[in-house]
Amino acid sequence: MVQPAQAKIVYTPTHKNLPINKYFYLDLNHDSVNDFKFYVLAYCTAAGENCDGAVNLYRLRSVNGAVGQIRSNIPFNSALVAGAPVGNTQQFLNQAKEVMGWCFGRYSGGCYGPWATSRSGPVDHRYLGLKFKINGKTHYGWARLNVWVRWDTASATLTGYAYETIPGKAIVTGKTKGPDVITLPPDNPGSLGHLAQGRK
Repeated sequence: MVQPAQAKIVYTPTHKNLPINKYFYLDLNHDSVNDFKFYVLAYCTAAGENCDGAVNLYRLRSVNGAVGQIRSNIPFNSALVAGAPVGNTQQFLNQAKEVMGWCFGRYSGGCYGPWATSRSGPVDHRYLGLKFKINGKTHYGWARLNVWVRWDTASATLTGYAYETIPGKAIVTGKTKGPDVITLPPDNPGSLGHLAQGRK
C-alpha cells in the first residue's frame, strides 16, 4: 500500500452504530486487512433474571494491541481522553479478547471496566489507543467511541479513527487537524479500502 504523500496522520471520520450480537471489523489503515473487531453483547434470559451487557475488543493479529490493564485477571481496555499520547511508553494488552465494559446480573451483580456505564450515564468521546503492524513495522493509532453498557443492554458508536504513518511515532488521541493530518472522506470506499462491517 502506498502511503499518502507527506502524510503523517491519516484520519477517517465516521458515525457507525456497531451491531448488537455481531462482529464489527475495523481496518485502521485502509489496506483491506482488518486489524481489530468489536463485539457488542446484549443478552437476557427469557425470565430476565440473568443479563449481560458488554463491549469487547479482539485483535486480529498477534502483533496488534490496545492500551489497557489487567485487573482481577481480566484484560480491560483504557478509555483515554482526548490529548493522550499513544506510543511505546504505554502498556498494551496482548490478549485475543479484551473487555471495554461489562455488566452482569440485573438486581445483583456489577459493572466493570473503564467503558462500563453503570449509573453514571454513557461513556462518550473516549478513545482506544491502538498499535498494529504495516509491512512488519509498528504503527500507532486510535479509535473514538461512544459506549453505553448496562446490565441488560449495550451499544457503541464509532465516531472516527486515525493512525500514524511514520513507524514507531506516537500519535495523540483526537488529533484531526494540523499540517501533518490527512482526512479521508467518511468510510472512503476508494483505492485505500474502507472500514468493514462483517468483512473478514
